[in-house]
Amino acid sequence: MTEPAAVKAALKTQAVETPSWAYGNSGTRFKVFAQAGVPRDPFEKLDDAAKVHEFTGVAPTVALHIPWDRVENYAALAEHAEDRGVRVGAINSNTFQDDDYKLGSICHPDAAVRRKAVDHLLECVDIMDATGSRDLKLWFADGTNYPGQDDIRSRQDRLAEGLAEVYERLGEGQRMLLEYKLFEPAFYTTDVPDWGTAYAHCLKLGEKAQVVVDTGHHAPGTNIEFIVATLLREGKLGGFDFNSRFYADDDLMVGAADPFQLFRIMYEVVRGGGFSSDVAFMLDQCHNIEAKIPAIIRSVMNVQEATAKALLVDGAALAAAQADGDVLEANAVLMDAYNTDVRPLLREVREEMGLDPEPMKAYRACGWGEKVVAERVGGQQAGWGA
Repeated sequence: MTEPAAVKAALKTQAVETPSWAYGNSGTRFKVFAQAGVPRDPFEKLDDAAKVHEFTGVAPTVALHIPWDRVENYAALAEHAEDRGVRVGAINSNTFQDDDYKLGSICHPDAAVRRKAVDHLLECVDIMDATGSRDLKLWFADGTNYPGQDDIRSRQDRLAEGLAEVYERLGEGQRMLLEYKLFEPAFYTTDVPDWGTAYAHCLKLGEKAQVVVDTGHHAPGTNIEFIVATLLREGKLGGFDFNSRFYADDDLMVGAADPFQLFRIMYEVVRGGGFSSDVAFMLDQCHNIEAKIPAIIRSVMNVQEATAKALLVDGAALAAAQADGDVLEANAVLMDAYNTDVRPLLREVREEMGLDPEPMKAYRACGWGEKVVAERVGGQQAGWGA
């Protein structure tokens, strides 16, 4: 069994990136539900993100989404983040909310539209330079709805060409993280529908290009931990977008739908050395009906709990059972770790880090939620519309 001291030391190094858009208004495709006190600009989003880090101690970076988080002075935004005790994380592009992108963006049959999309991605790299961000995260809604609508192979050629131009623009220490999604909004073909397609493009681009695994972007029954293990083995797992799903891309709180799956994923991360590498652990969630900050704090805690259980797996006992072909014992070793109540261990970790052992209670008692409701009056609340 892994020593508790070693587990605690590892947990203290964990970092979970929170998404700026999760602090804004969101909802279903039919209705966005507004909440009092929601940030009105990226600076206020960073203020809220700083509270998550203050009470969890493991959320030091905040992902931005462009143009949702566009500002006049990105250096000032980065300075504001640092003043609040956090940093700007991944820069997420947006090539799916413009009328020009009806038939695609970087894969569009019209060269002028492709140029517009690539120029936006290059703008995102400029923002990385200005903020000190390491990662450019790309997700494309590109695809087709009907057979014959466009040429499948040509779209892959266009994708490769656009990605190559952006890849060449990356600076030292910067990375391109390519995300995939099974479907939606394209229903017949999606141009980056699975990890294999993303992996193939990243492999051709080079070592700065890696794959992002969004835990909600798979067909029902997909063994996500197998994908994680394979990408780690190939050195091509760049990061996660953590969320939960019951049906499709539901963007629910990570660990809410299937906490056992999250544990299995985190075990493969630990087993493959991803916990101590450059794998980025990011949240990608929409909190439609629940309060934003508490939901994000809970999500960070869910990742911590799954990680703690994964770190507690008795590797020697598991390897011995596997070598002996003892199927039940091997499964029991994993289940023993999963069934461990790690909350007391995590309370100890937080106390040793100088934090309140109960982040949710501490946040509720701090008065921040009431403060922003009183102060953030007027102006336009942040959100993704609809």
